[in-house]
Amino acid sequence: QGTLVESGGGLVQAGGSLRLTCAASRLVFSVYNMGWYRQAQGKEREFVAAISWSGDGTTNYADSVKGRFTISRDSAKSTVYLQMNSLKPEDTAIYYCKGTYYKNGNIYYWGQGTQVTVSA
Repeated sequence: QGTLVESGGGLVQAGGSLRLTCAASRLVFSVYNMGWYRQAQGKEREFVAAISWSGDGTTNYADSVKGRFTISRDSAKSTVYLQMNSLKPEDTAIYYCKGTYYKNGNIYYWGQGTQVTVSA
């Protein structure tokens, strides 16, 4: 059973930056596509960013964060990061890490989430 643990959330003023970290264990990190999702209070969980398992650096972003957020992964540390710059109050949410096995989308793991709060 794979485990994902997020960290790095907190309270920041609008325009500030945070870096979220997701540490994976008990799974073969190199064969998992990794992604970040978020859920604001009273709203559904939504996609934020993803990075391919293959190591070719392929990434994908939600339109709302393009140019402000950057996802990256360090396979040696089994860790994925989300660098968030120019934060806005509407970025306030619980941020979740998800790992999906590249051969089978029905095999996936979620982290427990980390709270990000952006004050105006």
